[in-house]
Amino acid sequence: MANKIPRVHAREQDPKIRITNFDEVCYGYTAEEAILEASRCLNCKNPRCVNDCPVNIDIPKFISQIAKNHFAKAAETVAQYSSLPAVCGRVCPQETQCEGTCILGIKGEPVAIGLLERFIADWSRHNNVSFIEKSPDNGQKIAVIGSGPAGLSCAYDLAKIGYDVTIFEALHETGGVLAYGIPEFRLPKKTVVAHEINNLKKTGVKIETNVIIGRTLTIDQLLDEEKFDAVFIGAGAGLPKFMNIKGENLNGVMSANEFLTRANLMKAFDQNYDTPIYTGKKTVVVGGGNVAMDAARTALRLGAEVTVVYRRTEVELPARREEVVHVKEEGIDFAMLTNPVEILGNETGWVKQIRCVRCKLGEPDSSGRRSPVVIPDSEFNIETDVVIMALGTSPNPLIASTTKGLQVNKYKCIAVDSEGQTSRAGVFAGGDITTGAATVILAMGAGRKAANAIDKYLKQNKEIH
Repeated sequence: MANKIPRVHAREQDPKIRITNFDEVCYGYTAEEAILEASRCLNCKNPRCVNDCPVNIDIPKFISQIAKNHFAKAAETVAQYSSLPAVCGRVCPQETQCEGTCILGIKGEPVAIGLLERFIADWSRHNNVSFIEKSPDNGQKIAVIGSGPAGLSCAYDLAKIGYDVTIFEALHETGGVLAYGIPEFRLPKKTVVAHEINNLKKTGVKIETNVIIGRTLTIDQLLDEEKFDAVFIGAGAGLPKFMNIKGENLNGVMSANEFLTRANLMKAFDQNYDTPIYTGKKTVVVGGGNVAMDAARTALRLGAEVTVVYRRTEVELPARREEVVHVKEEGIDFAMLTNPVEILGNETGWVKQIRCVRCKLGEPDSSGRRSPVVIPDSEFNIETDVVIMALGTSPNPLIASTTKGLQVNKYKCIAVDSEGQTSRAGVFAGGDITTGAATVILAMGAGRKAANAIDKYLKQNKEIH
């Protein structure tokens, strides 16, 4: 029986070795391993995994094709739904989405859908296999703001059906959070990310970097002067949050956004690049999400002794289980049920300690997690040279504040309807700029949904006129 076969676990770098480099931790599957794992799939008549995939990949179909050693067919199936399969196979939280609803997971371990998606995407790259289908140009232009997962997915879907798409990226490299936010040891840039973006360019999508919408150009100018027929905003949520506690302006305090951008996009980990980044001997990371884990593991590789401070317990950590396991394997300490209240500096204005209080868990809050309650008279200090705040992000207000008639919600996110239409005609949005910080795959799903809505909108307008 297929469900009697144990899950095939991918090989990884030894923790003692990987903390000394930025090479990818997980090696992925060999062809033999992928075929064996794919053979575990039950090919359910009502595949719940598909419904829980934000881009609705036909998961049973591509897995059955892998099981039959039909790798090219599997790659073609995945390409129909996803523009970033090698990325998603590595960083999507499959355990709470497709794999989380796999029937085999009820009494055992679910099919390793993410690893199989990664395998087929990597196989395609290594064998120069791609399935780029493009309809004839329809004469209409679309501007996409941001080259992160939402923008890339939207651009890919629109270009395939004949639109002339231009992506405007504020930074000097393409990829958004894929380039600046996720460390090299989880997502290699020159191989994986660059390849996915090159595939996108094969559809005819043009990318202009160093263009800040709201400064270099406005959305009004894109529509009125540059004559774009529609605009998609997928600029993400790059404005970091802080705790607003005393001492946050000291030298040595930074956001995880700044830290990871320096380490990833600006190659601070590479001695051949002139982008220094200071971690000191001891670094404290505040937060419990994936970004906090990424920052902690990066600081460790840069030579610091790292402690992650989190105000709840491990059970409530929002980070992926895989990430937490890797952090523990690598020897990073956790200070659970601990909340910072002040950052203390020395006479030169640099961080020397972070003052914290101990907590206990109270009643659940609106997120369903139990709220931390401060224990009286429980203050203590942690010695540190650097404090990295990994507390989430919110959208930069620049685009909304420079666009006529563009409404935001109470969270300062761009307001959209169920299809991604904003309050401004012809302007659509999706991803983190509409929801706040979320996952790569949810941003991709929003980009795909908006692409469909843009196509529908422009065809209706054409019929009217």
